[in-house]
Amino acid sequence: MEDDILPLLGHNVDDSESSGESEEGEEEDNKEHVPKPEEINFDTSLPGAHSYLGDDLEDIRGRTVHEDDTYLSLPLLNLPGVVLVPGQTLPLHLFHPQTVAMIRGVMENDRTFGMVTSSYLGNDYTATLANIGTTAEIFSKKEETDDHSGITTLRVKAQGRQRFEVEDTRRSTTGITVARVRILPERVLPDMLEGARPPSHNKFCSSPREPEMYKHPEVYDMGDMITRYFRKNHRRVNKFSCANFTWWPPWVYKMYDVDTLTKHVKEELKSWNQMLTEDKMPQDPVSFSFWVLGNLPIDDGMRLHILRLDSAIQRLRCELSIMQRCTILCCKNCGQQIAHKNDVFCMALEGPMAAYVNPGGYVHETLTVYKINGLNHIGRPETANSWFPGYAWTIVQCRHCASHMGWRFTAVKKKLSPEKFWGLCRSSLLPGLQNQDESGDAWRPIL
Repeated sequence: MEDDILPLLGHNVDDSESSGESEEGEEEDNKEHVPKPEEINFDTSLPGAHSYLGDDLEDIRGRTVHEDDTYLSLPLLNLPGVVLVPGQTLPLHLFHPQTVAMIRGVMENDRTFGMVTSSYLGNDYTATLANIGTTAEIFSKKEETDDHSGITTLRVKAQGRQRFEVEDTRRSTTGITVARVRILPERVLPDMLEGARPPSHNKFCSSPREPEMYKHPEVYDMGDMITRYFRKNHRRVNKFSCANFTWWPPWVYKMYDVDTLTKHVKEELKSWNQMLTEDKMPQDPVSFSFWVLGNLPIDDGMRLHILRLDSAIQRLRCELSIMQRCTILCCKNCGQQIAHKNDVFCMALEGPMAAYVNPGGYVHETLTVYKINGLNHIGRPETANSWFPGYAWTIVQCRHCASHMGWRFTAVKKKLSPEKFWGLCRSSLLPGLQNQDESGDAWRPIL
């Protein structure tokens, strides 16, 4: 059992024979040009179903919503390197007795627990909990007890719901961390030009629509019938034109308009990946801002910084500034370039990044790319517990500093496209951000 779990964590990988063969194969991978997959015949709904956890999980119905600015006590689950975002699915494989007992107690109440991350600070690397987290609601579970060892394991799927701020923590008699938290409100800002726009113009300030085509039959002099096609444009009024009656020009209001920001973010996403279509993205601005946050390969500190913001407009402005400056993805430990932003593509309906759990209980937020640089393969391909059914995984590490970076996935079925791709851990990546500030100060996302 230990030999099967440790390779998934990147340990016990000093097999010189297999490592040498993998490095030679990686040299070939880095030299060849890997074409971007134009068509994916893989069922992208499979990764989000987390079938590696088993198909016998019990689904639970219902939804728990806490009122904004309310205080409540929540049991906390601390996973280093994982920052849960509202709307994101969190798979868990639990076998620690205290954690299993906590989830049992949660299931008897409202099925909601708090999810926070931690960082190791100081010279003694003391674990410090973040003061911002997200409630997670369980919607599927399966509990099993081994007859020989008597160990109880729990497989769970939960979803992020609401943001909260940790006010105080205490240790319960069972050893579980319980926190007094405040549910953070979501601020929906009104239309900035509502007072300056004439009410009679409101009905014309809708989103632009595609012009309609209509045909008009005509008769030539010789008696021949022809059909002419015309475009019918809908009457619209620029909703920013009334800004000329205020102290600020229209371009200032566009910087804080949620529709304009959403449009720019979607355009930037398509520049990363042309295969990413709008039908896969949430339409609500609040949900869309969280969806973008859950798919950006940024570190924990920057993700917590954006998660703290209480408005979709602020989050979208911050995310747009990051996406416009991000060009490459680097190894977090040594700074070696691993991939380009245009190498990112989607292998799941949830987007290019999602959370997965291995048999050892470690959760990895994994970003899928079709081309990499400077990685070595460790070990041989394995199909057991694959997060992408039909693909075998192989551990990859940074060639420069030997840090664990993720996995290579190779197709084991014929005619499966793409034939291979890579899944990189978000906790091992650092975005390469262009700093155009001549002062040399550290860049922070714009608000």
